[in-house]
Amino acid sequence: MARPKVYIETSFVSYLTAWPSRDVIMHGHQQVTREWWQKRRADFDLYTSQLVIREASQGDPEAVKARLDVLATMTALTLDPEADALAAELLRAGALPAKAKEDALHIALAAVYGIEYVLTWNCRHMANLAMRGKIEAVCRAAGFAPPGICTPEMLLGEAADDPRSDR
Repeated sequence: MARPKVYIETSFVSYLTAWPSRDVIMHGHQQVTREWWQKRRADFDLYTSQLVIREASQGDPEAVKARLDVLATMTALTLDPEADALAAELLRAGALPAKAKEDALHIALAAVYGIEYVLTWNCRHMANLAMRGKIEAVCRAAGFAPPGICTPEMLLGEAADDPRSDR
């Protein structure tokens, strides 16, 4: 049986490789990201894109190297005219704001390539329940199954050895 496909978006790899944050919420997100990476990544086929690689290539050289090393373990999707068109439609339809062009392209790439999940910490424009309906409607109208857009916590699931799993 084929494993589900996950598109790894830039915020995920940034949280995975960053130094531990002093901000308690960000630190918690980093911990969940690392837990997902350790416990669940083998359950999925991992994808990223040229767009993520480009975004991850910016900043401190040491941080860039850490991000690119992680991304090198994944299949990199190429930018595609169909994805460009779907991203433009997501923006035109107001599923995402005009300033979120890259976010629309991440979603469009996942939809066009048939990826089941987009893993992100971008809750402003991507993993945002208020935007989900419009995103899904635009993808379906264009003939694509919309990806499930979620945080690592949402895709973590229960570990069999977790003593809390019998609750």
